[in-house]
Amino acid sequence: MGRMAQGVKAEDYRDLSADLEEMLEHLKWNLWHGKVDRALELTDELAYALDVGHGSPEHRKLLKAVRAFETYLTNNRASVPNYGERSRQGKTISTAFVESAVNQVVRKRFVRKQQMRWTPAGAHFLLQIRAQVLNGDWRATLSRWYPGMQLTPKPKAA
Repeated sequence: MGRMAQGVKAEDYRDLSADLEEMLEHLKWNLWHGKVDRALELTDELAYALDVGHGSPEHRKLLKAVRAFETYLTNNRASVPNYGERSRQGKTISTAFVESAVNQVVRKRFVRKQQMRWTPAGAHFLLQIRAQVLNGDWRATLSRWYPGMQLTPKPKAA
């Protein structure tokens, strides 16, 4: 949205572009500190500022992005962490290194020359199983699929 706001700035709407920059900075600060309700108020203010009488393509594009972001925030409000607090506690605030590793593995497995290549459907099923294992639901799923199967008790951590 910041890059799109620069496009609005280039259009010679000096007053609006200064307000947009300030609003976007406030939006980032509130999100960093886990203040989702205030961030939603700011996205609504941003949308209003863009919706009032400005019909340029840059305004419409930015308005669409702001509305999409508002929807994303609304749908995910419960899972937006307070990054500032996590950072002060020395906790991880980024999963980029994990996402990069996953992307490398997936990219390698989808290559046609790979001997044991994944299909999109197979990768989807694998991810469903992995999610169940991580959530602790996999044993229940297996016993539902195979009621007669004897499940060995889960080993206790030492």
